[in-house]
Amino acid sequence: MDEKMKFRLYRMSVWCGVLVLVANTFAFTVVGKLTPPISPTASPQQVADFLTDHRTGILWAAVIMGVFAPFFYAFAVVTSLQIRRIEGGWGLLSMIQMTTAVVAPTGWVYPLAVLATAAYRPHRDPALMQLLSDQFWLTYVGVAVIFVLNVAVIGLSAFLDRRPEPVFPRWFGWLNFVLAIAFFPGVFVYVATDGPFAWDGVFTVLIPSIAFVVWKIAMIIVLLRAVRSEEREVLGERPVPVPG
Repeated sequence: MDEKMKFRLYRMSVWCGVLVLVANTFAFTVVGKLTPPISPTASPQQVADFLTDHRTGILWAAVIMGVFAPFFYAFAVVTSLQIRRIEGGWGLLSMIQMTTAVVAPTGWVYPLAVLATAAYRPHRDPALMQLLSDQFWLTYVGVAVIFVLNVAVIGLSAFLDRRPEPVFPRWFGWLNFVLAIAFFPGVFVYVATDGPFAWDGVFTVLIPSIAFVVWKIAMIIVLLRAVRSEEREVLGERPVPVPG
């Protein structure tokens, strides 16, 4: 493959992160109206009423994420390729980043498929609709803890980089460690039904949601710079043709 085409594809992969961020925000907030979350203490009938009232939006949110979530794979791969530069080849950090990032699209699409199942037939037993709604929120919020390792590995790679021109700036390493901590409380949704650690709590939804947006924007900026620096390195190694 032509080197210029390769780096063009790299940049397109980074911009896929923007596409996923916009689609995610649009699907969950505007279309599905799942922000803020319904309370974990809502009765079966309240849950059924919510799903019935928002049925069309929830179904279309599932469609939107089904179409756009897979673009995250390109974003994940280009991230691992940049960590690979730091390691000098495929290594522990690049592979951990890759394998944990693979979960991301499933972490959006699968829970939404469950919620779409609950909303699909609005005349179901409210208790069954509540059960599926619980599964959606517990899965969607709780699985975010996987990103703790993903984000921490990216941060660690920034600190271990000894290249004259680092792939990731040092401040980016600190940011990833802070954001990794912000993602961690989501795992406590399984043991809390109210308060800041419930699935509608400040530590499990609000802070991680803000952290995700900050992380995504920072990743896009830093990755574009990293791809540009790699392009300079690769193209700079090529000998300049001497006129005959």
